[in-house]
Amino acid sequence: MPERIPTPTEIKRWRQYLADERAEAAVYRDLAKRREGEEHAILMALAAAEGRHERHWLELLGEHAGQPVRPSMRNQLLGLLARRFGSVFVLALAQRAESRSPYAEDVDATDAMAADESIHEEVVRGLATRGRNRLAGSFRAAVFGANDGLVSNLSLVAGMAATGVSSQVVLFSGIAGLLAGALSMGAGEFVSVRSQRELLDASQPTQVTLTAGPSLDVENNELVLVYLARGMSREAAEHRAAERMGQFTCDCDPSLSLKPENFEEADEHETLGTAWGAASSSFCFFASGAIIPILPFLFGMTGIGALALACVLVGVTLMGTGAVVGLLSGASPLWRGLRQLAIGMGAAAATYLLGLLFGTVVG
Repeated sequence: MPERIPTPTEIKRWRQYLADERAEAAVYRDLAKRREGEEHAILMALAAAEGRHERHWLELLGEHAGQPVRPSMRNQLLGLLARRFGSVFVLALAQRAESRSPYAEDVDATDAMAADESIHEEVVRGLATRGRNRLAGSFRAAVFGANDGLVSNLSLVAGMAATGVSSQVVLFSGIAGLLAGALSMGAGEFVSVRSQRELLDASQPTQVTLTAGPSLDVENNELVLVYLARGMSREAAEHRAAERMGQFTCDCDPSLSLKPENFEEADEHETLGTAWGAASSSFCFFASGAIIPILPFLFGMTGIGALALACVLVGVTLMGTGAVVGLLSGASPLWRGLRQLAIGMGAAAATYLLGLLFGTVVG
């Protein structure tokens, strides 16, 4: 069978694949340098898989491999971030990159390669999830605080400006909105997270069964009720209660045998974050978001020009925060940014119209 002669289009595509595979392998190796133990081994295994894909394209190219070409802009950016940071943001970007692999539709890629890329997405998703869980509590408060500050204070400034009051009144209203909102957000997050933690702590079983069990009345064994309330079957509850009271030790069913009651801290604690962390994040990020709409007024601008610039600044920031959320969630940064922009500008426009109506009625 004669050797296949690739077309110039195929050579160009394969060389791009080759460059991207090398870049992705480098990303995983750079990420592995910042990890230890199991995570290090997982990332090195991903790099090795990308190396197998690289060899596939080298074999197809043969003498046409030529000089290395540049990887895609996405992979160049990913490589830069991996070398500099190695954070959950890089893993989230890598997850998205793996999800967009073209191998499933490319006849020159093997089925195994396409399957590898699908599995890689899930592997990277698992690694990224660990970082997302560590960020989740304070990050949720930060994103919520920043967006609330942006939207609420822009709406306040727009509404006040629409009534026709002076720019000084608009500025002082914005400053008051910043302080009131930041303090309210911080206090609300503190109470919310602290209350949730107290509820979780109240649900953790105590060690009372270790000390009270031997002294209970055998005929009215309320220890069975403890284990039933914890979700055990009646058979398992009676078996466990009997062991606690020292009546017997039985190895007939290992699933029912006595086990130390060491209850680990619930994952919800990690996900929630600390009350002070959530409160401080919420306060600072609300304030950082709320100051943006009043910046033009702080620097002496007045009228429609100041309001228009405030809208532009807030719009850019909303796009940015939406893109960050999109990256971390593995979704489209552009779509998340546009969604944030539409929500924020919609709220500001509604308040501006109400301000115009109020100013007309009062005037």
